[in-house]
Amino acid sequence: MAVLVVIPARYASTRYPGKPLVPLRGAGGEAKPLIRRTWEAARAVPGAARVVVATDDARIRDAAAGFGAEVVMTSERCRNGTERCAEALAALGGGYEIVVNLQGDAPLTPPWFVEALIAALRADPAAEVATPVLRADAAALAGFRADRAAGRVGGTTAVFGAGGRALYFSKEVIPYTGRDYAAGEATPVFHHVGVYAYRPEALAAYTGWEEGVLERLEGLEQLRFLERGRSVLCVEVEARGRKFWELNNPEDVPRLEAMMAEMGLP
Repeated sequence: MAVLVVIPARYASTRYPGKPLVPLRGAGGEAKPLIRRTWEAARAVPGAARVVVATDDARIRDAAAGFGAEVVMTSERCRNGTERCAEALAALGGGYEIVVNLQGDAPLTPPWFVEALIAALRADPAAEVATPVLRADAAALAGFRADRAAGRVGGTTAVFGAGGRALYFSKEVIPYTGRDYAAGEATPVFHHVGVYAYRPEALAAYTGWEEGVLERLEGLEQLRFLERGRSVLCVEVEARGRKFWELNNPEDVPRLEAMMAEMGLP
């Protein structure tokens, strides 16, 4: 059974309109639009049988088709990337074992993050959704706190219990620690990486549920699963020396470009 990777992308982002087409300059000086960099990250995932960009915007469609991506047009009614993935799967006719949602604002996602999700779902029949979490080091935690102090919505954090079962996700920094951490010291805060692997049945069920109260307040689509009592598996992954951040705000562009330069990503 095959794995489908869907990259949901919309132009009309509230916080950052036109974000998928924002150019990011790599280590070699070449600027590529965000959607292309995310597509290239998806294509690097071993075992991905098919990679598609799912959008409702002709500008994104044309840009993606221009660099060779397969595009699935979805409706403007999609409220988040999970709903867009569900529409794309329905349009493609199903037949996939696992559907991966590699969100269009996460071009620095290493392929082994996605591999870990696929392996986790195959190993745990009770899990319906899997998503990666990365233990924040002192610098990353300081970045979370700085964003919140400045009134910016930056990365998302996750807390989970026994067996990696998710308890909650938030755009606030959780859990509360009440202290600072030295460079190199492990922190109890986990950065939620915005990638999901779904069983097709869970993805199809999602679209039939109303938006949850917590989902709406936090603006986090995965909370709909938790509010419905569904099992979301948090899979801890290792950075292996890679830097990771999503493009959430215009201020993140130089941050991502500096990370690509540091890692030598073209």
